[in-house]
Amino acid sequence: MGRAEKVVLAYSGGVDTTVCIPYLMHEWGVKEVITLAADLGQGEALEPIRQKALTAGARESLVVNGSEDFIANYAFPAIQANALYETRYPLSTALARPLIAKLLVEAAEAHGADAVAHGCTGKGNDQVRFDVSIAALNPNLKVLAPAREWGMSREATITYGERFGLEFPVKKSSPYSIDQNLLGRSIEAGPLENPWHEPTEEVFAMTQGLASTPDDPDYVEIGFTQGIPTHLNGTAMAPVPLIEQLNQLAGRHGIGRIDMIENRLVGIKSREIYEAPALMVLIAAHRDLESLTLTADVTHYKRGIEETYSQLVYNGLWYSPLKAALDAFVQQTQQQVSGRVRVKLFKGNAIIVGRQSEQALYSEELATYSEDDQFDHRAAEGFIYVWGLPTRVWSERLRRG
Repeated sequence: MGRAEKVVLAYSGGVDTTVCIPYLMHEWGVKEVITLAADLGQGEALEPIRQKALTAGARESLVVNGSEDFIANYAFPAIQANALYETRYPLSTALARPLIAKLLVEAAEAHGADAVAHGCTGKGNDQVRFDVSIAALNPNLKVLAPAREWGMSREATITYGERFGLEFPVKKSSPYSIDQNLLGRSIEAGPLENPWHEPTEEVFAMTQGLASTPDDPDYVEIGFTQGIPTHLNGTAMAPVPLIEQLNQLAGRHGIGRIDMIENRLVGIKSREIYEAPALMVLIAAHRDLESLTLTADVTHYKRGIEETYSQLVYNGLWYSPLKAALDAFVQQTQQQVSGRVRVKLFKGNAIIVGRQSEQALYSEELATYSEDDQFDHRAAEGFIYVWGLPTRVWSERLRRG
């Protein structure tokens, strides 16, 4: 069944995406498959993955380093928006999908491909994120999803690949499905599908269990410039090293573990385990700095924007008109969000213990109860009368019946 002449395939080196190569050619009549592996700091050696794609029949195997773009243009804007899906998940995996979609579209346009493909199944969120993002970036490209249609079990998929000489070395099988990048890890499946089952330490790699964390706290000072993390402990740092160093500092203290029942876009609930040490610390520190530098009405209104923003990213609408409009609002709010936040890292907790900014709206002279108090207490009586007047009128009418 011919669907495209030349396809760029998002490639991870796993069973599904590897089998996609011969499947696209032999079942769907694709003449040329080009694979693209995005290096987003997942910690894997990508040269063997590149060679694996060629062995599987790919005409060309691309490896693109997108780490800096990922942090600067996807993670940092999400931090400015304090993006937490369902108030808990910092979108560490979801944020990678629009970038990978962009890289796929760019590769397809550069190589004259008429389609892109991915190995997502029909049950998860990533299929939506890829399909919708690709359509937004280039609606003329076809999107192929073989694993969504072939209906093969894992065993049948491996058997199919072996028909074309592919080898899948037998290893001690892990029951977990894991996705990793610079921002964190997501772990699901296996025993974790029982929401009563406590995750064992084997599922974690970026964070220490509390029993193994230091008995003394560490302090880290995070500097922000217009809402963007730019300094650690007084030293200016580029985006990727800043995330890497903070991952190590926070992970050592067991910070950044999330265990939640998540509402997927496709209508089912799933139990998800996440590790996102740096991202969780940065969102907490950024939100605290906003409390020092934003007016009350902007702070309160922005909270609703943040919830909508998080839902858009989670639901695959990074490249959408509403997301662009919210970006403009968030960027406007960040003009004065510069300063330093001091965080105490200890036993799984990132505790904000200090904040400082030249743009601070906090006035010690107004807040103090000492003799330096400059607040006019006499003004409060008139303010309370006017503020409470609607309630007073309502109560009087109610009493009269």
